[in-house]
Amino acid sequence: MATFNELVFSGVQPTGNLHLGNYLGAIKRFVTMQDTHECIYCVVDMHAITMPQDPKDLHRQIREVTAAFLAAGIDPTRHIVFNQSQVPQHAELAWVFNCVARLGWLNRMTQFKDKAGKDRENASVGLYAYPDLMAADILVYRATHVPVGEDQKQHLELTRDIAQKFNNDWSASIAEHGFGDAFFPLTEPMIAGPATRVMSLRDGAKKMSKSDPSDYSRINLTDDADTIAQKIRKAKTDAEPLPSEVEGLKARPEADNLVAIYAALTDVTPADVLRDHAGSQFSGFKSALVDVAVAKLAPIADDMRRLMADPGHIDAVLADGSARARVLAAETMNAVKDILGFVRAR
Repeated sequence: MATFNELVFSGVQPTGNLHLGNYLGAIKRFVTMQDTHECIYCVVDMHAITMPQDPKDLHRQIREVTAAFLAAGIDPTRHIVFNQSQVPQHAELAWVFNCVARLGWLNRMTQFKDKAGKDRENASVGLYAYPDLMAADILVYRATHVPVGEDQKQHLELTRDIAQKFNNDWSASIAEHGFGDAFFPLTEPMIAGPATRVMSLRDGAKKMSKSDPSDYSRINLTDDADTIAQKIRKAKTDAEPLPSEVEGLKARPEADNLVAIYAALTDVTPADVLRDHAGSQFSGFKSALVDVAVAKLAPIADDMRRLMADPGHIDAVLADGSARARVLAAETMNAVKDILGFVRAR
């Protein structure tokens, strides 16, 4: 079996209003993984245009996601932070993967069905082929691990299918070019933590989303301390006190969500939270959650505002990261061209 150096890749779409779900489900974990892995963190702006975007908004939002990465504690000197559109090999490898992936595989992708809705004939080809580009994002760096939420597991499974088919279809050429029995790794998902799927503050059955019409459904990363406190105090709950065991949260989605958020912000388990707050009414628990959320999130919002006031610094971070990413991506893409039999300048 081929061996690969451990490398983490992940990306965040710049489609506006980064919120608590993005932070707990992705960005907070990115920061932690810096100490254990080599990491590449990408603002996936090419994915954003699978749906209509205002160019001025997209320009600002690319910088905003980058500011969130930096404000949360990602170090762009130790790891790579860049935006996808500055590394053309992502699109180049995506075309190769369009020729590897099967229509049946893409037809099973539930996110396309959700986003396209009933009018699928009018959806863009880019929205349909989005998972192939996602696979290229990961495999152009031959990344071995990707931190994903539950809703992205299916796309990572497709990435593994594409890698396996490429390795099988060109196995002889892969071996001939000195890459052993596999060129691409079968990337592993990293799903961990008590709040990998953060739910709406207004409806515990719905995922927290930037598209929800109610701003009180989410905590935005740019919210100040007073706004964070107000949203948590207005969050939907039930009339029962908190249970002493996690099992007692099963039929209580709003309670389960707030406990999971508290656990994720404080790096403990939901069981730990219930051990400390069993029997508490929500008025008291929400006050404790406000204290924790404000302490963790308000400094990030402050730092994001400071960074957004200096776009030249953000652009310099992205330019440096993109240059470093292009070196790695070009190495992979050149090897892919050799394996496929393309003629290239040397």
